[in-house]
Parts: sequence; C-alpha cells; structure tokens
Amino acid sequence: MVDSIASIIRLEHLPQQLMPSAATELNNIYIEAATSDNTRKAYRQDIRHFYSWGGVLPTTPDLVISYLQHYATTLNSRTLVRRLTALKNWHVLQEFLDPTSHPLVRKTLTGIKNVHGCPKEKALALTIDSLSTIVTFLKTKNRLIDWRNSALLQVGFLGAFRRSELITMQFEDLNFVEEGVEILIKHSKTDQTGEGQVCAIPYGDEILCPPTALKTWCEKANIQNGAVFRGIKKGTVLPEAISINYFSKIIKNVARSCNLATPEKYSGHSLRRGFATTASQQGITLSSIMQHGRWKHSDTALGYMEEAKRFESNVAGILLKNRAKTKKITTRKI
Repeated sequence: MVDSIASIIRLEHLPQQLMPSAATELNNIYIEAATSDNTRKAYRQDIRHFYSWGGVLPTTPDLVISYLQHYATTLNSRTLVRRLTALKNWHVLQEFLDPTSHPLVRKTLTGIKNVHGCPKEKALALTIDSLSTIVTFLKTKNRLIDWRNSALLQVGFLGAFRRSELITMQFEDLNFVEEGVEILIKHSKTDQTGEGQVCAIPYGDEILCPPTALKTWCEKANIQNGAVFRGIKKGTVLPEAISINYFSKIIKNVARSCNLATPEKYSGHSLRRGFATTASQQGITLSSIMQHGRWKHSDTALGYMEEAKRFESNVAGILLKNRAKTKKITTRKI
C-alpha cells in the first residue's frame, strides 16, 4: 500500500508544494500495480475528505485529533481508521513524520470506538430458495437485462464470487465443458500476484443452472470477447462492465421486484455470504467450502458457518429440551 499511495494523492486541488516530488518513480507502472484500484479509490476519497474539511498536508497530531472529534458521531469508527491509514501512508511516503502514530491520536480513536462503536452491519445472506424465486421471476420477463441478472446472480452465488471478480470476468476466461463451466479468475483479493484460480460450476436443473444461464446471456447479448457482465442502456448492451456499486443495486432491485423480505438489506456480498451459510447448513465441510469459495483463511468462512448453525447444538436449546423430557417423565410417574 505504502509503495503506491502517492499515486492516490495526485489531486488537482492540492497546493503544488504538496504534490509528489519524485515524479519518475511515482509514475512507474509497477508501483501503480502494487495497490488495487479499489484501495486507491478509497484512499483518494479519504485524503480529499480530510482536505475538504480543512486539513493541511503535511499535518499535525492536533489537527488529526480535531478531525476525529469533528466526525466522531457522524462517521463509523472503521471509516475513521481507514482515513488515518491513508494519512499515515501519505506522510510516510513523503518522508514526513507520521502524525497518526502520536499516542494522543491513538487514544482519541480508542475513545471514539468505546463511546460510539457499533457492530458492523452485515449484508443479508441470500438463500438458495430465494435465489430460485428470483431466477423463476426473471425467466418470465424475457428481457436482456433479466437474462444478464439471472446469469450474474446464479454464477455469483454458486461460484461464491466476489463482486470484483464478477465485474472483471472476461469472455476469454470462460471454458464450457461437458460437466459445466470452468471460470478462470486471473486476479482476486486473495491472489493479487495473478497466479490464477479456477472455479468450476456444474450444470444444474431447469431452474438453477449457472452454466446454461451464462451461455444464454452471452448468446443473447452477442458477447464473444471482453467483459461478460456489461451495462445495458435503452436495450443496448454496452462494451463496459457494470460498476461495483451498481452490482448492489441490481440485487436490491431484483429482491424488491420478487417481494423478498427486507430487500434493502441485500448487497453484492449477499451472494458469497449466502453460498457459505447455505453450504454449511447442508453439512458441507469447512475445507470444501473454503476450496470452492477460494478463502485463504478459515476465520471468515467459519464466521459464516457459525451464523448458519446458531440454533444447532445450541446449549440453551439442549437445556430446554432436557427440561421438557424431564417434565414428561415426572408427569407420567404422578
């Protein structure tokens, strides 16, 4: 992250003396590639936010503390942590003292977490039954946008894809075989170096069948190369892929159209979360879930599995059942 943070700070409205000085090094394509596009965008927004508030660069611990106090009640503490990370990396790369490492800055942030901290809002997991309802509904419409959304949601769910993996998927990455489809994932959150991973999705039934849905969408949209999941404007398929933000709107809108409960709680992460929880509920092992979903660490996958099985082997439930059994036995004796 530090290596490429300077590429994030090329902001037209910053004073000239604050612009990166080592232009040759900072424009290096390899330095740019060291940080993901999403991270660059996030850091760019963070620095702009600090500067538009009235911050200066380089800045001081006192000014950072004032910034934190100003937004303590309006911004999530996790957002403030990310803002400090962006400020830290800017100062480190420019060889200035890091104001965010000052003890009073860290104490202020800890205090904000203690007073205003709240649980992270999680996307509602899509169930496989809800996915079936959505796909059945979309099949009745017979429009380009519905064919795309059906393929997008089926592949996203049963392939446990991240949003970034779906929007960067290329037609050249698809390999339709006798058993289904093999999808090459060239880069991902857990594969930044581009070693490549393959996700295999087999054929399904008449309702849920990701390979068929994917093939149908590509044929109807005449996609023979480039981005798979593209935007559509006035019935015309665009050459560009849908944006990562638009992805969440798609699932919310479709869930609302199908009259699913609380459609506003769905997001782009609902597919991947839904896959893990559904697989866990059906007794699939952690290792198999991690392998198919390409999780490198077990903590995240385990979290989804625990959510899915909160009422299985539940200690309170066992106590209640035992009490009921005991009560029946006592009643019989009487």
